[in-house]
Amino acid sequence: MAVTNIADAPLAALTTASSARALGQRLRAARARTLALAAGLEGARERSPRLAILNPPLWEFGHLAWFQERWCLRWQAPDRFGDSLRADADSLYDSSQVAHATRWDLPLPGWTAVMDYLAAVDEAIQARLEREPDHAALRYFAELATAHEEMHGEAFVYTRQTLGYEAPATSGVGPGDRFEAVAGDVQLPGGAYQLGATPGQAFVFDNEKWAHPVTMAPFAIARAAVTHGEFAAFVDAGGYGQASGWTPEGWRWRLAAGAEHPVYWRRQPGGWEHRVFDRWQPLTRDSAVVHVNAHEADAWCRWAGRRLPREAEWEQAAATAPAAPEGIKKRVTPWGAAAADAMHANLHGGPGGVVSVQAYSAGDSAWGLRQAFGNVWEWTADTFAPYPGYVRDPYREYSEPWFGSHRALRGGCHATAPALLRTTWRNFFTPERRDVIAGFRTCAT
Repeated sequence: MAVTNIADAPLAALTTASSARALGQRLRAARARTLALAAGLEGARERSPRLAILNPPLWEFGHLAWFQERWCLRWQAPDRFGDSLRADADSLYDSSQVAHATRWDLPLPGWTAVMDYLAAVDEAIQARLEREPDHAALRYFAELATAHEEMHGEAFVYTRQTLGYEAPATSGVGPGDRFEAVAGDVQLPGGAYQLGATPGQAFVFDNEKWAHPVTMAPFAIARAAVTHGEFAAFVDAGGYGQASGWTPEGWRWRLAAGAEHPVYWRRQPGGWEHRVFDRWQPLTRDSAVVHVNAHEADAWCRWAGRRLPREAEWEQAAATAPAAPEGIKKRVTPWGAAAADAMHANLHGGPGGVVSVQAYSAGDSAWGLRQAFGNVWEWTADTFAPYPGYVRDPYREYSEPWFGSHRALRGGCHATAPALLRTTWRNFFTPERRDVIAGFRTCAT
């Protein structure tokens, strides 16, 4: 789909329902989590190995401070920014100008200096929110900056898993005893549906704007995500060795990567194990399969006679109720609450990893989808693309550069901050990425 409008969005369209006080508290909570995730990264780990899927932690923390300062303290008008607290901030931390491969070689300030920069920016933003609580643009950019930090917090979890570091020292709420058997598909009517967010006071990203009509055939979607055990059956049946079971692009990736099973698996005399941060554990067969990419998900679907859902199918099943499947008034969460929380879904550290697909029954959607939020991000069949009439928000690098090259995912994972999620939110990664905390659910063909 072509981008039909590249003009910057007017400020009146950049809204948030959050008060300055609530935003200040959320920003502080995000910072506390960032610092917890930073534990153990100082010193030998702060520059990390050179990988295309990682940033050096020392750079990433400076980038967080730069981003928040740029939008909450320095922003004056589109393409106009005031001076930074650091004269070198733009040359070091502007991700749109500093090529990824160069970030290991930059003359980065040391750990203490970066943490001081983070603290100084936070103090200045908190003071400004107190001083100007009714400043609409400030509140919008404060929510943008907070969401940005929360997303980077999730990326730090990916980093720790990728590099085999110990699990982050964050606490969360586990699933308790809320387990109920879940199996099979639910039938949805498809039909006319309004895909995307509707204008209002709530914060949304530009790629969610705006709700527009789509038409779907009736479809059946799985109540639960594919499990480790179900995916292991595919691996054991030789699924990685049959070119006919993969898309041409997927098979090229498999050969180039030398993939014979999911990235963090190994076969032992007692069966499959998977690495969870720095520890190898027996494969939990009823938990959602995780760290599989879109090519692997597509191949499993072909083997099983299934398919990945389209974004509109996923959203209708997660956001609407049988009485109103057209989705004009969507639920913010699958279970109908005003905001996501870790009591209904495996979010924000929760039990520390993926859990059984039978957990969190209290978070079922009105149609009966289990864990549409949390546990694992879910690959869809759709390429990440703009909605009709797309208008770019001031943060130009968030969506537009990735249209056409990335695959859309939905629903969040066990490392996602609850405040980020809503049923219209779209995540996006290139289809070969296996470091993402991603799995998938399927539709009947």
